[in-house]
Amino acid sequence: MPTLSGVIAAAATPVREDFSIDLDHLVEHCRWLLGDGGCDGINLLGTTGEATSFSTEQRIAAMRAVAKAGLPLDRFMVGTGAAALADACTLTAEAKALGFAGALLLPPFYYKGLDADGVVAYVEALIGKVGAQGLKLYLYHFPANSAVPYTPQIVARLRNAHPKQVLGLKDSSGDLDYSAGLARELPGFAVFPSAEASLGRAAELGFAGCISATANVTGPYAQIAWSGSDEGAKKEALDNAVDIRAIIARFPLVASIKAALALLTGREGWARTMPPLTPLTAKQRSELAEALSTSALGKVADLTGKRQAVA
Repeated sequence: MPTLSGVIAAAATPVREDFSIDLDHLVEHCRWLLGDGGCDGINLLGTTGEATSFSTEQRIAAMRAVAKAGLPLDRFMVGTGAAALADACTLTAEAKALGFAGALLLPPFYYKGLDADGVVAYVEALIGKVGAQGLKLYLYHFPANSAVPYTPQIVARLRNAHPKQVLGLKDSSGDLDYSAGLARELPGFAVFPSAEASLGRAAELGFAGCISATANVTGPYAQIAWSGSDEGAKKEALDNAVDIRAIIARFPLVASIKAALALLTGREGWARTMPPLTPLTAKQRSELAEALSTSALGKVADLTGKRQAVA
């Protein structure tokens, strides 16, 4: 059975000047997210984590650093998607061996116009090579980036053929009807939309929570919206999270999240992105800081200094 639910941050990945992963800083950030950061879980090395810009070796090193740090791996899913089947198998096998709660699998994303049989064959080949025993897969539906969708038909085929391995799906399409349809048609299948706003309808539509890029900074508010007992407080917290996300989304999302983390922590290195992504310009960062200062986040955090607890 899936162990992941609630507010899950698609964690940003800090990088050094030489574009290697800052492993110590990554571990520190993950620990904060699971504590004062308000998150139930972490999606390590996803799109926000710029995973496909790192080599297989770099991604495995990040997995091992998190595991070695003693962080609770039952609260982590890790992105293992790759265009090459062998790379995806290597990454997924490592996630399984280390004991992560799930591997988040993009479809094969280089060749476009794939039919359902091709996508299903790719996933089933991975299951066969990695081994079904103990394997926990979450499908990653992000057609805007991959251009290869996990259609409802593909998802149903994989879930029905491999119910003990294919446990859920992250939906980054922004289509709540798609997410709600999967949750309705596949009982027990954990569906995670990718924005905090979906938490307001999670109980109604059967979502397992959300996996959000902006939960890197909105986590405490999103947590109140997810698990709070006071309806007024839940609505206020959800409104705050949605407002902060909207501000961050005015700029390229990954760079904007990392710039926000730089502002909140006072660590300039956070603003650095992996090529081909580029950091926000000085003008954009100034505009972001000004807008965030007027949000709920600005009321509890010094946007030019040390990060503080949000709630």
